[in-house]
Amino acid sequence: MSGPTHKIPQSVLVVIYTPDLDVLLLERARQPDFWQSVTGSKDALDEAWRDTAVREVAEETGIEVGSQQIPHHALQDWGMENVYEIYPVWRARYAPGVTHNLERVFGLEVPKGTPVTLAPREHTQFVWLPWQAAADKCFSPSNAEAILQLPRLIGKAREG
Repeated sequence: MSGPTHKIPQSVLVVIYTPDLDVLLLERARQPDFWQSVTGSKDALDEAWRDTAVREVAEETGIEVGSQQIPHHALQDWGMENVYEIYPVWRARYAPGVTHNLERVFGLEVPKGTPVTLAPREHTQFVWLPWQAAADKCFSPSNAEAILQLPRLIGKAREG
């Protein structure tokens, strides 16, 4: 028996950034000018949020959390969740009647110059931008808000 035929309405948002707070944005392949951080749905209801984040980062950017360059502790669960309405253009991917998604937000600090390998069916290009400019470029309000929280969240993590 194969896996679920519909997307699970639970996803992660992973803000990838450098120590200088430059943020990685990806342009969606099927929606030109739709720039975003790494996002992706759980593959199974019992998949842990962190496992989803690690998998999606690897699939969409080629960045391997847990590698020598990107240790496991570089991925931080920011303890933020967003519930948002799924854009009508994407609702057909979900079970009938599903209109909202639960999104868990993570941050991933990577060294400046970390190579990025895009999944060409998902994204056409990437850009590193200072955090304020990255927030302005995002099409998703929840993504922009997560990026705007970056300096505050990182300050707490570095103090703790």
